[in-house]
Amino acid sequence: MALIQLSEINYRVADKTILTDIDLQVNDGEIITIVGPNGSGKSTLLNIALGLLQPTQGSVNRQKGLRVGYVPQSINRDYTLPLSVFEFISLTKHKVKRDVIHQLLDDLSLSALKFSLLSRLSGGELRRVLFARALLNRPQLLVLDEPTAGIDINGQARFYQQLNALRERYQFAVLMVSHDLHFVMATTDRVICLNHHICCSGVPAQIVNNPSYMALFGEAHAPTLVDEIVPEIAPEIAFYQHQHDHEHDEQGHHCQQSHQTASGTGSDDKIDKGISDATD
Repeated sequence: MALIQLSEINYRVADKTILTDIDLQVNDGEIITIVGPNGSGKSTLLNIALGLLQPTQGSVNRQKGLRVGYVPQSINRDYTLPLSVFEFISLTKHKVKRDVIHQLLDDLSLSALKFSLLSRLSGGELRRVLFARALLNRPQLLVLDEPTAGIDINGQARFYQQLNALRERYQFAVLMVSHDLHFVMATTDRVICLNHHICCSGVPAQIVNNPSYMALFGEAHAPTLVDEIVPEIAPEIAFYQHQHDHEHDEQGHHCQQSHQTASGTGSDDKIDKGISDATD
């Protein structure tokens, strides 16, 4: 079932074209990861999918009553505000039971930090707090914008481990922007390679040797980072290694692109989160 359907999306700012002819469908329960160079329109595409930006052309249809959780790339912290982790997560439009908050804190290894000031958290800790807050309304779709930016390799491994465990427990779909190519290929169902337009899309086995992907990111290698992961996590991260036993034409047509039509009813409800109109 389609949760969100974007059709023929174009987005321009003044005379600058950010996105061209984007077709994207997010289905129930799947993980889709958008990759691409800086300034390629990745965050803009997320904002349009969320309803935070309106496309210059094209249509966005969302399943009626769709519940969305959103973790932005960054937030501005007021370092003078004495707000604890528990208090921050509790700041919602609708009343949430305390045991639900405690469970999420436990799920994300944040219980020991619940009375810590938000201003004192590290970057990785703050990301986990935002993650917990995004899960409060039991979303059908979780949207993540560079969720591991600025986090070391061990922290990245732990994040993707937690993401997989929570997705399995709470049964949500994921739409994510990421630069963590090794982890993306191990944990995603579908990869979309974006450079103002969709260069190619498909399962990781199709993408890594696609000419369009290789033009942006270079030759595909078997990842060699496993020895750098902390021992207790390494066995649980199944790194992807592609066995190339087929051919692509020079346009990379083996990489399939989705043009399905969503049947869900559109919804114009905005996500309750203000963010900048970034074009990355």
